[in-house]
Amino acid sequence: MRRSLIAFVGIALVAGSSLGVAFAPSGTRSPHPASTARKKPASGIHKIKHVIVIMQENRSFDHYFGTYPGADGFPRTANGDFAVCVPNPATGGCDKPFHDTRDLNAGGPHGQGDAIADVDGGKMDGFVARAENAKVKGCKKNPNNPICSQRATHPDVMGYHDGSDIPNYWAYARNFVLQDHMYEPNASWSLPAHLFMVSEWSAHCTNRDDPFSCTNALQNPGPPPDRPNNPNAKAPAYAWTDLTYLLHKHRVSWRYYVFTGTEPDCENDEMICESVKQGARTPGIWNPLPFFTTVQDDNQVQNIFTLSEYFKAAKTGKLPSVAWINPTGAVSEHPPGLVSAGQTYVTKLVNAAMSGPDWKSTAIFVSWDDWGGFYDHAKPPTVDENGYGLRVPGLVISPYARRGLVDHQTLSFDAYVKFIEDDFLGGARLDPKTDGRPDPRPDVRERARILGNLVKDFNFAQKPRLPLVLNPHPVTTLH
Repeated sequence: MRRSLIAFVGIALVAGSSLGVAFAPSGTRSPHPASTARKKPASGIHKIKHVIVIMQENRSFDHYFGTYPGADGFPRTANGDFAVCVPNPATGGCDKPFHDTRDLNAGGPHGQGDAIADVDGGKMDGFVARAENAKVKGCKKNPNNPICSQRATHPDVMGYHDGSDIPNYWAYARNFVLQDHMYEPNASWSLPAHLFMVSEWSAHCTNRDDPFSCTNALQNPGPPPDRPNNPNAKAPAYAWTDLTYLLHKHRVSWRYYVFTGTEPDCENDEMICESVKQGARTPGIWNPLPFFTTVQDDNQVQNIFTLSEYFKAAKTGKLPSVAWINPTGAVSEHPPGLVSAGQTYVTKLVNAAMSGPDWKSTAIFVSWDDWGGFYDHAKPPTVDENGYGLRVPGLVISPYARRGLVDHQTLSFDAYVKFIEDDFLGGARLDPKTDGRPDPRPDVRERARILGNLVKDFNFAQKPRLPLVLNPHPVTTLH
C-alpha cells in the first residue's frame, strides 16, 4: 500500500462506563448457499434514515483496543502478564506487546502473502519477521524516510495504544458500541478491501460490459491508472455489480465523499513509496466507484463529492441515506499518517453528524480497512476463498446504539452492506439470482451463516440519546 512522504499539515475542516452484556460470538460455519428467500428486516431498523461508513486505514484490533476492558484483547497469563510473544529473526528471541506512545507508527506489509505469513496457519506469529524484512527492503530504496529510523529497539508491529493515547476512540467505545470481532472482509490490502466495502467482491474483468468476464482476484484486481508502476495504463473495468446499482434502482440516495489530498497506498507488499494525488474526480484505490460499469452507466459518478460537501450536508440536514467517507493520507492513520491526526479528523466527522438536524436518525460505522501489518492475536475465521482477513477495530455510534456494549459477534464489512440492504432495500441482496444483474461472484457474502447482524448493536426502543460532542484535539500521551 502507498505510504505518503508528507507529514500531517493540519486539517482545515469545519469543527463541529460501564460495559454492557456482550453478545456471544457466532460459530465458524461455512456461508449459507444463495437463496432467493428474503427475511423481513426488523422494523426498528427503519428509524435509521442515514448510514455513514467512515473508513480509516491500517490498524489491527489489538493495536488500538488490545487492553480495552471486557474486549477480546491480548491474551494474559494468570498473573496478568501478556501471554503472547512473536519470534524476531533479527534477535533470535521474541517480542511481546508493548505500550507505544509514538504518534507515528510504521506497521508492516499487508498484502495477501503477508496475511498468510502473519497468520501462519493460526499461530499468529509472522508479524515481526514480515515487518523487518520489508523495512530492510524498503529503506534500501529510500533511506531518508522517517520510518527507517524507527523500531531500533522494538518492531512497532507489536506496539499498542490505549485510552491515554486515543481517548476519543475509547470514549466512543465506552459510550456506544465496540466490535471486537470485526474482520477485514478479505485477506489482502486496501484496494480489495474498498472494493468489498461497496460491492462484496474483488475481481479482474476483461470487458466492462460483461460481468461474466470477471474472475476472482483477491490480490490483483484491475489497478487504477495512477499507479506509479503502471503509468498511462488503461483504466480498469469493474464490470461486476456493486451496491450503488441496487441503491439507484430503489431510488435510495447515496454519496461517496473523498478528502482531497493524497492516497499513501503502496502496491502489494511495499512499505515505503511515493504518494499519489486524489480527489472526488480522481478515481483510485480509495475511490474505486468511478471505475464500476454500473456507476458510469447509471450516471452516478456525480454522487462522488469532495469532503467539504459532507460538512454542508450534515449542517443543513441533507445527509444522504448512505454515505461512505474516505480520508486523505495525512489523516488516514496509514503510516506515516499520525494517529492523532486521524483521531482529530474522525472526531470532526462524528461531531458534524451529531451537531446537525439528522443526528436522531443516523448510524455511524467506523472501521479501518486492513490490519496494516500490526499484531493481532485472533485467528481469522475461514469463510470462503477470499477471507475473512485479519481483525480490525469497529465502532457503532448512534442515538440508538447500546451504551458501552462490547459486541462479540463475528463481523466484517459485509455486515455494513447487509444493514444497508435491510434498512433501505427491503432485504434485497447482491445476489446474482435476484439482483437483476448477475455476475460470477463465488457466493453471497451477506448470507454467510457466520456473519453477525448489526441490528443487535442498537436498542430501537430507547429514547434517542443526546450527542456526545468531543474535543477534536484531546490531551494525549502521544509524542
